[in-house]
Amino acid sequence: MKIWLDGELVDESKAKISVFDHGLLYGDGVFEGLRFYGRRIFRLEEHVRRLFDSAKAILLDLPWSAEEVCRFTCETVRANGLKDGYIRLVVTRGSGELGLNPYLCPKPSMFIIASTIKLYPEEKYREGMALATCATRRPAPAALMPQVKSLNYLNNIMAKVEAIQSGALEGIMLNEQGYVAECTGDNLFVIRDGKMTTPPVSDGALDGITRQVILELAPKVGIECVEKSVTRYDIFTADEVFLTGSAAEVIPASSLDRRIIGSGKMGPWTEKFIEAFRELTRTTGTAVD
Repeated sequence: MKIWLDGELVDESKAKISVFDHGLLYGDGVFEGLRFYGRRIFRLEEHVRRLFDSAKAILLDLPWSAEEVCRFTCETVRANGLKDGYIRLVVTRGSGELGLNPYLCPKPSMFIIASTIKLYPEEKYREGMALATCATRRPAPAALMPQVKSLNYLNNIMAKVEAIQSGALEGIMLNEQGYVAECTGDNLFVIRDGKMTTPPVSDGALDGITRQVILELAPKVGIECVEKSVTRYDIFTADEVFLTGSAAEVIPASSLDRRIIGSGKMGPWTEKFIEAFRELTRTTGTAVD
């Protein structure tokens, strides 16, 4: 495997960062996860723009332009000869002295991985998967802005551990007011009586790229979607619930905290969104060749 690391493609065995890198030491950095289908990267420009937005929010100055990062990403996919797969684009504060001071890092470091990923078992995309409510809450926006896709993922990881230990594959994370923010790594959509709802960014949800795709597809699929606060009760009593994310794509949920959602299987609206999403990924994207 070839990894793009600070300006050159290197073998996986040589793709190394310093133990003094502040991304490793303090989680000081930002990242993006992207999919590519048929050697076309899906929503590349949107992901790169969000990367730059996240970097700006944490005062991390990037020495590359957005166009250059797009080009580097395409080069990495091309070098690995993959048709379909997943990209992890990571920018760290860079190597520096010990201590929290980010100004002790002379320059940031960036690496790009193009590989494959299998987030959930294939049958869960047909049958739906169980969810569990996590005790770990989503940080308040005043503590860590949810729009920033930072390397500080311990909050999500601990929530994921709770979900797995309870027998679920994914967990629901609440904000401090008790409203649903998002899952540990995915956004969430709730459907009842032919209307669809998703938590707003102000409730702690990441403004996901795939989330935006679903909002764009909703009128074409034929359903109204509104962004408003969601409770666990709304999920318990929903006709359908599905999750979205670049890695997860679109996947139905069958239960929450052992309460069956709807029929307990993939519903008709969810199936329509999965078909529309897959059609979009097959026909659009930035060509790597």
